[in-house]
Amino acid sequence: MVFTVAMSLLSLIAALLLEQFKPLEFRNEFMRAFARFANKLERKLNAGEYKHGLIAWLIAVVPACALTVAVYYLLFRLSPALAWAWNVVVLYMMMGFRHFSHAFSGISEALKIGDADHARQLLSDWTNQNTTEMNDGEVSRLAIEQGLIDSYRHVFGTIFWFLILPGPAGAVLYRFATRLAQKWGDRDQAGADQFGRFAMLMQTLLDWAPIRLTSVSFAIVGDFEDAVYCWRSQAQAWTNYDYGILLASGAGAIGIKLGEPLHQDNTLKFRPELGIGDEADADYLASAVGLVWRAVLLWLFLILLFSVTHWVG
Repeated sequence: MVFTVAMSLLSLIAALLLEQFKPLEFRNEFMRAFARFANKLERKLNAGEYKHGLIAWLIAVVPACALTVAVYYLLFRLSPALAWAWNVVVLYMMMGFRHFSHAFSGISEALKIGDADHARQLLSDWTNQNTTEMNDGEVSRLAIEQGLIDSYRHVFGTIFWFLILPGPAGAVLYRFATRLAQKWGDRDQAGADQFGRFAMLMQTLLDWAPIRLTSVSFAIVGDFEDAVYCWRSQAQAWTNYDYGILLASGAGAIGIKLGEPLHQDNTLKFRPELGIGDEADADYLASAVGLVWRAVLLWLFLILLFSVTHWVG
């Protein structure tokens, strides 16, 4: 048990360091290949019913997780060092701390030099939303919101399930499930909506525990009282309650206001207010990155503490 936890900790540290020095593209070739496979499954299996989405999800996720575990145990029998290296490789492909921090840096720098058009374009490329009508404050708010969500998806959610399941299977499960929910779940057509319901259900179930642990972590490493207050009083007003928890606690921990109306598609799009304190601006993008880094270090410290406690015990 102690050896397994220690191996997991070292795997996480190595993957995070590797990504800092050689980050993968936001949509790396491995995930693009999985997206193409998901599209092919949908074309062949989507007949507009819930059961077809369930079958497609199982075909897309279960064999990949099983193969990941099988390779891990095979390598472990040969050498624990090989199993550790396999963990690192899979985590490196599944995680993505630099995915959002790079976008943050570009948007922040553009806003600071007054190049609002470039900042809006970077944000649009990142979020796939129409940002042409947004002012600097709206760009900052939306960037911080997307950054907190991406940090959860690519880092905290992935770490949580990596620690829960054997080998690196949990990381594969979570990232593949998240991708399928994004591709199949956000639809308007009735048939496609039925097809994506199971993917959305699995995403909700997989998110329940880690999104709350991430929110608690934001509170611990930020302004605890404001984070908890915003979580309890504001999260339920957000369209997606789980993301409402994450964003409200993150905004409270930083001491800024998120949410609020956005100028988009020739209208003022209403959104409830999240957070408390200052209006978001370019300087607070760096504060959001710092919050995420402190939360990551907190998780690594707790994993280390757990390992030492079990070793001493």
